[in-house]
Amino acid sequence: MKSIFRQALAAGLLASATLAQADAVGTLRDFVRDVKSGKSAFTQTVTAADGVRKKQSSGEFEFARPDRFRFAYTRPFEQLIVGDGQKVWIFDADLNQASSRAVGKALGATPAALLAGDSLEADFVLSNAPAADGLEWALATPKVKDGAFQSMRVGFKGRELAAVEILDSFGQRSMLRFAGFVPNAAIAPERFRFVPPAGADVIEQ
Repeated sequence: MKSIFRQALAAGLLASATLAQADAVGTLRDFVRDVKSGKSAFTQTVTAADGVRKKQSSGEFEFARPDRFRFAYTRPFEQLIVGDGQKVWIFDADLNQASSRAVGKALGATPAALLAGDSLEADFVLSNAPAADGLEWALATPKVKDGAFQSMRVGFKGRELAAVEILDSFGQRSMLRFAGFVPNAAIAPERFRFVPPAGADVIEQ
């Protein structure tokens, strides 16, 4: 009797764990479908392929679908990445240099496309990853195999976006952790516009 009880308990726990993992992909799909805009503080830790921490930065993230987003890095130096739906701009305040690329060339299967795009299934193969760090993780693997990224994991705490881990083609990992994420936030359209400052070097790619 005890053996049967243990087997039933183990089967129940396994089924619960499987359902929890299955929810991660469903939560990601729901996020892309239902969360049309959002904002959050973030910290980013970049770790080299050898496992040695490389650098840490922080700032504010905002987005509005489709393809409009803003990463405003404030530490350790100022950098701005803005997608206005047509172009993606990168501005380095220290160098007073701005570069831009057409959104179709710049996004593709990238973290920005994953968070702010609306073509999730077209660009990524989705699967479930094991729960870790108190989060449920969905794995997104780009369908294009020769891109800059090998894979991305998206972590949710309940229904809330909590983290994104990016593995690039060189084996470098970038972990973005979000704090105080606000879904469907009212964000002024001008937040996703960028005009190079006077005197800035502008590079069109």
